[in-house]
Amino acid sequence: MFHNLADIVRSHGRNRPDAPALIVGDRTVSYRELDERSNRTAQAFSRTGVGPGDRVAFVERNGIEFFDVAFGSAKLGAVAVPVNWRLTAPEMRHVIADCGASVVVVGQEFTDHLDVIADELDVEVVVIGNHSRWPDFEGWLAAQPSVDPGVVTGPDDLVFLMYTSGTTGAPKGVMLSNANVVCKTAGVGGPWKFDADSVSLAVMPLFHMAGFGWALAGLWEGAVTVVLRDVDPGAILDAVARHRVTNMLLVPAVIQFLLDTPGLDDTDLSRLRIVVYGASPITDDVLMRGIDRFGGIFAQVYGMTESTGSVTQLDGDEHLPQLLRSCGRPYPWVQIRVVDPTGRDVAPGTVGEVWTRSDQNMLGYWNNPEATAATLTPDGWLRTGDAGYLDRDGYLYLHDRIKDMIVSGAENVYPAEVENVLMTHPAVTDVAVIGIPDTRWGEAVKAVVVAGAPVTEAELIAFAREQLAGFKLPKSVDFVDALPRNPSGKLLKRQLREPYWTDEDRHIG
Repeated sequence: MFHNLADIVRSHGRNRPDAPALIVGDRTVSYRELDERSNRTAQAFSRTGVGPGDRVAFVERNGIEFFDVAFGSAKLGAVAVPVNWRLTAPEMRHVIADCGASVVVVGQEFTDHLDVIADELDVEVVVIGNHSRWPDFEGWLAAQPSVDPGVVTGPDDLVFLMYTSGTTGAPKGVMLSNANVVCKTAGVGGPWKFDADSVSLAVMPLFHMAGFGWALAGLWEGAVTVVLRDVDPGAILDAVARHRVTNMLLVPAVIQFLLDTPGLDDTDLSRLRIVVYGASPITDDVLMRGIDRFGGIFAQVYGMTESTGSVTQLDGDEHLPQLLRSCGRPYPWVQIRVVDPTGRDVAPGTVGEVWTRSDQNMLGYWNNPEATAATLTPDGWLRTGDAGYLDRDGYLYLHDRIKDMIVSGAENVYPAEVENVLMTHPAVTDVAVIGIPDTRWGEAVKAVVVAGAPVTEAELIAFAREQLAGFKLPKSVDFVDALPRNPSGKLLKRQLREPYWTDEDRHIG
């Protein structure tokens, strides 16, 4: 049994040194090499002054370096901060400044962002690749000894800061401890059908809980993890066939891409044990087509960053007509409640707010005690902000969102952030941003705008693009004379959403 994140690579590096840990492109990294690389990374960080509790930011697509930084930080007792590389430079600046990172490891593709913001931040920058201004990551490591610094961290020590969009528009840092990671990663090995002989496919972005949580689950068991740099349906099918993948996690949009990819029918899927999906809505059509082609190996999960990922699961043999709209039952170590606005449990079948409690629940939000108090109860329950109900057999059904969050292609988008940007356009006098059904992405971002001067949809989207990451941009804009509000002036977003969701079974992923 591992007691902290660093134990995973320390133990396998010692006991299974020659077993493959990662396959990235044509390169295979053994557990010994991963252990040694993370030792060198820890030493390099230490020489820049990084110590226990200090934060190290990482901005790059999927690759070996993510694991170097994650495990290297853990061996020092430092905190890894994976940054969404889709963010704009100002958005990245907020995350890096908010967490107080002292080192940023950045991919060459994203150095332009750091060029813009580095002088405003007190950080050392290391580049994965060549750069005229900053040192190269591989050379940086090569200069260090492969000696484990030997720092041992405890269960409540912070190991990851995962930033998630906030209702006020500013992302919040979710503090995840060793205990959170150990509880989740040790528990899901069975439900996710992992063992030391598994071949896991890590294709979802590693800055996401779904991405790195999945990768850690395979590494925990000593499996080999095939890491894909990008979500490319053709590359996924090639990896499944070439490496004889047994376990993979995909979001519904990617499942749909795969079903529409030429060559699927000729791909050998016989080694697959399980395909875990979640993070956004899936249509019955995509699910049924997936089961028809892949077999009854789909497992749906529900969770969030604040709960270190999934807390419920609907297994493959539970994908029955009467349960397809359910996201399953809680894991044995997880408690789920559905409560009314006063915090009292409601009867089975009654919609209320979903609360969860387990050792997976975050420590809180970084430097944000108000948001922490609003989300975690004194007795340890996490208010999810999602509305749903439990049936008499304990299956959870999600109904709607108490919070306004939009989930588009597994990316969280908070309307307030988009609204704040659009309101700065001189032609916009009022705006509401909502999520509407989208067959490919689950939800699409729509802006409903009251304009005080002539402006086009294209102009507004282009304006927003200067300040927001692409996944946050409105995909469409409706112009109206006035937004619906109640007598006290509160915006009635449900009234705006309702026409689009009338024929949908579920309003939430």
